[in-house]
Amino acid sequence: MGESGCGKSTLSRTLLQLIQPTSGRVEFLGRDITQLSRPDLRQQRRDMQMVFQDPRACLNPMMTIGEAIGDPLLVHKLAATVNAAKDQVLMMLDRVGLERDFYDRYPDQLSGGQQQRVAIARALITRPKFVICDEPVSMLDANVQSRVLDLMRDLKDEFELTYLFITHDLWVARYFCDRIAVMNGGKIVEIGETHTVFSQPQHPYTQALLGAAPLLARVTS
Repeated sequence: MGESGCGKSTLSRTLLQLIQPTSGRVEFLGRDITQLSRPDLRQQRRDMQMVFQDPRACLNPMMTIGEAIGDPLLVHKLAATVNAAKDQVLMMLDRVGLERDFYDRYPDQLSGGQQQRVAIARALITRPKFVICDEPVSMLDANVQSRVLDLMRDLKDEFELTYLFITHDLWVARYFCDRIAVMNGGKIVEIGETHTVFSQPQHPYTQALLGAAPLLARVTS
């Protein structure tokens, strides 16, 4: 967590190798993925997916919902044809709480919350091990936020996922995350268990950040 512009999204894209790091290494399952060839990196991305802040960023308005969710199966050769992928897509629609008739709809026919459920389904269709969630509920109404976060927690257990959840919302971070890394000026300045970071912040920036939300600090304590 951290304020806008602190480097959270840049870090996430570096982990996925969408941005090349200027130094250091990125290890995933014991491999330094900064050294992978392009074909190997493409294969690796099957296990590393992303849910964006704006679901429209990953949903082609010209593709049906079924085509959008099934496309990663075709890209990673997990299904030979759209029809071969359909059963998996329909099951994933069930799992994210959408009716099966959404398969033939288009993104602009869905609400923001429904679009984000489609984006989550698309990210999970390849059965990844690691999912980066970049402010995935910040554009949703509060009641929709809660339902989407509950869904993501259920899916985390069911699919045995590790999330990297990016947010500047302290309430969301406290509710959703097991561990917290606080970023400031492009650097991680504090990291630890969520309860410890919120109840006993060590870095001056973390203290100032939590001090700006006295009600949250009071609830935490």
